Amino acid sequence: MKNTSAVMDSSDIQRTSIAVIGGGLVGSLNACFLAKRNFQVDVYESREDIRMAEFARGRSINLALSYRGRQALKAIGLEDQIVSQGIPMRARMIHSLSGKKSAIPYGTKSQYILSISRENLNKDLLTAVEKYPNAKVHFGHQLLKCRPETGVITLLGPDKVPKDIACDLILGCDGAYSTVRTHLVKKPRFDYSQQYIPHGYMELTIPPQNGDFAMEPNYLHIWPRDTFMMIALPNMNKSFTCTLFMPFEEFEKLLTSRDVLDFFQKYFPDSLHLIGKEALAQDFFRLPAQPMISVKCSSFHFNSHCVLMGDAAHALVPFFGQGMNAGFEDCLVFDELMDKFNNDFSMCLPEFSKRIPDDHAISDLSMYNYIEMRSHVNSRWFIFQKNIERCLHTLMPSTFIPLYTMVTFSRIRYHEAVLRWQWQKKV
Repeated sequence: MKNTSAVMDSSDIQRTSIAVIGGGLVGSLNACFLAKRNFQVDVYESREDIRMAEFARGRSINLALSYRGRQALKAIGLEDQIVSQGIPMRARMIHSLSGKKSAIPYGTKSQYILSISRENLNKDLLTAVEKYPNAKVHFGHQLLKCRPETGVITLLGPDKVPKDIACDLILGCDGAYSTVRTHLVKKPRFDYSQQYIPHGYMELTIPPQNGDFAMEPNYLHIWPRDTFMMIALPNMNKSFTCTLFMPFEEFEKLLTSRDVLDFFQKYFPDSLHLIGKEALAQDFFRLPAQPMISVKCSSFHFNSHCVLMGDAAHALVPFFGQGMNAGFEDCLVFDELMDKFNNDFSMCLPEFSKRIPDDHAISDLSMYNYIEMRSHVNSRWFIFQKNIERCLHTLMPSTFIPLYTMVTFSRIRYHEAVLRWQWQKKV
């Protein structure tokens, strides 16, 4: 009898199957990393395909892409493509109540963050997933049940018939309100906490003027006003996406168009003509202010069958611009662990959960940075401190590194950056 094992094609061997729950930014990037390793990857996304949708529902806040996120994109060969669609922001531009503007650089002349469209980035990542023959994205598939101890998930597809699917690994990348996580919460010794901050956000638009940007494009514009603030990020179509952050009770006081216009005239007078009075009066009431949630959990995995990443593991408030970057770094760290442990999930998953102190640290920093952005950036002491930090960093680049530089322009672990920052503050 002829021995056929020697001529067996590698495609005949049963591939390890991975179910990625959630086709957002972290889910689709993760799918690329895993497909690259020749696993069978199925992404299940509850929404329709955003590339086909006339209007993409959900969050549309622009994102700030920085070093950690770029390194993850670089690892799958997408960095140049994504960076080419972004606008560099080299400094914060502070708009005082008097109308005076002052720039505070983020770092050295060569350091900048990128304003990126969330929607376009998600579309590009989904397209990248589909280029792998061993990866498939299933839209309109809602997760009903997850059994992490056995690796079985129950999905409801467009045919509305529940279906059980067995896989070797369940990857929960389904956001701050993760269904995968709700099944882990019931497990012994799984810690979980969430916090809604008392502030909400609302998006507005500064349109182009005479075919060009209405303000300087290479800045993150900030209007700090003590208990609330507005920021504006540039878009490729020469508009700016403005986000107003404010306590919900303040939003609730603005009941009419006149209330809104008077409020902006009082607190953001230089933005009023940029947004346009008519547009502002309409846009303000288009959608209610949206909440912001911070999520912490521990651990990130269960046995060797299930792991959480991105917002499902550590949803952040958006004030350090690290939500996407931390989620993308999750994917990169996991990929590095897969190299280290030769694709052994039983070794990789517990090791990945050692990232918990980092994600708790950036969560706390994001909260802290909201206070800094709205209350401190206008103070002379704050600007003096930033100048001292930059001087010390220039004189001792490896000894003294500003917190923002460690978080945004390096891959120093978040919790190590905090410890180092605390030491530097004493200095």
